[in-house]
Amino acid sequence: MQERRENVIVKKSEKFADRIIKMCKYLSKKKTGDKDMINQIYRSGTSVGANVAESQYAQSRADFLTKMTIALKEANETHYWLGRLNSCGILTEKEYESINIDSEEIIKLLTSITGTVKNG
Repeated sequence: MQERRENVIVKKSEKFADRIIKMCKYLSKKKTGDKDMINQIYRSGTSVGANVAESQYAQSRADFLTKMTIALKEANETHYWLGRLNSCGILTEKEYESINIDSEEIIKLLTSITGTVKNG
C-alpha cells in the first residue's frame, strides 16, 4: 500500500481556518470591532479551507482549478479584512503580523497552484 503524502495547502488552510475562528471568538468576547466586519472575515477565512477541501475531490482539472481559484479569492479577501482590523486598531501590530504571515503564505501557495494548473 502506498503511503499518502501530506498535502501542504490542505493542512495550512485548515490551521488558518482554526486561527480565524479563534480570532473571531476572541474579538467578539473583547467587544472590539464591528460585528459585521468580524462576521465577514470569519466567512472568508474559513471559506479558504472549505474550498481547498472541496478541490481534493474535484471531478475534473477545470473543477479543481475553479475551487482553488475561489480559495485564492477568499484568501485575498481575508487578507484585506485583516488589514482593516489592523488599521482600525482592533488587532494589535503583533496580532496582525502573526496571522498575516499565514495569510500571505496561503496566498502564495494558492497562486502557485492555480498558475501551475493553468499553465500545465
